[in-house]
Amino acid sequence: MAFKAQAFRTFGKLTFGFRTFGKLTLAGVIGASLVAGDVGAQQKTPSPGSAKAIFGAEKLPTQGPAQPIGFYAKGCMTGAEALPVDGPTWQAMRLSRNRRWGNPAMISLLEKFSQDARTRIGWPGILVGDIAQPRGGPMPNGHASHQIGLDADVWLTPMPSHRMSYEEREDLPFISMLQKDKFLTLDPKVWSEQRAELLMLAASYPQVQRIFVNPAIKKKLCDTWTGDRTNLGKLRPEYGHDSHFHIRIKCPPGANGCTPQPPVAAGDGCDKSLAWWFTKEPWAAPKPSTKPPKPPREVMVSDLPKACSAVVDAPSIASTEAGTYGGPSAASALTAAPAAAPPVDTGSALPSLGPVPNDKPVVQ
Repeated sequence: MAFKAQAFRTFGKLTFGFRTFGKLTLAGVIGASLVAGDVGAQQKTPSPGSAKAIFGAEKLPTQGPAQPIGFYAKGCMTGAEALPVDGPTWQAMRLSRNRRWGNPAMISLLEKFSQDARTRIGWPGILVGDIAQPRGGPMPNGHASHQIGLDADVWLTPMPSHRMSYEEREDLPFISMLQKDKFLTLDPKVWSEQRAELLMLAASYPQVQRIFVNPAIKKKLCDTWTGDRTNLGKLRPEYGHDSHFHIRIKCPPGANGCTPQPPVAAGDGCDKSLAWWFTKEPWAAPKPSTKPPKPPREVMVSDLPKACSAVVDAPSIASTEAGTYGGPSAASALTAAPAAAPPVDTGSALPSLGPVPNDKPVVQ
């Protein structure tokens, strides 16, 4: 207990035994910009009939009102709307994935956030990554959450001044905020105070419940943020999230089928819960076992909330344009997009990922 108390007292100086641990080059492990807890979800092609295969094959959302069903990592949704490909202050990325669908509450927040980011802190505009599939549900690769339309990924790369082509949106590389040769250390050549302002602006909205960031980013804000720290506790340290951040909003009012997540603990989160990430424990290799673990059973539609079976069979809306937030006039077709259907994303465009321990904590 005395050792732990001393570690927490010295947290601001990042000691934590780094004299013996600091030389480990683990930046590649934590540099992947995948949603926390989702690593295993993107390594295997789902079997036909699994929930991943069924929901991943849906191209359009259901008709009817928008409702999130179940929990962020175990559910589906009805009545989703698509973020327009382009807006004055945003551009959608990785269009081939068809994951720009979400609950209207999330799409509306992204629109407002992007506008506020420009007018209040001078951010050129946001690049929006994955939100959810047309009917939510488990994704074939990349995420375990993002299932009910209330999660969204925003890149830490600012929007360029030109309207990107379809190919640019597929190929633009992720930019990590971390130094490649140091453990949990931000790269001063990349990180900026404006990015800190962007994160704190995102956390300021009352409907935002959590924002997942790399532990090094959380640590940086704990050490340097001099403004109002009321919402700093919403920033949760997690694996990855060094090139993007993950916004999670609360269940919207009247969404009776939505399973809420407990609120974050009181305080700014610059405590032992953050200190843990700067110890060996989160990054330790799994203990060897003489008996290989059984592969996890694939999630089936029957494992999701009962209403999700009806979501699979529900009639679709007429077109993507009809389901675009703001109406058909807001839908934008890229002239550079291929005439045929875009190629199926097999996960190859996702960032590479090093070994990550199996005993990762539950999603915060």
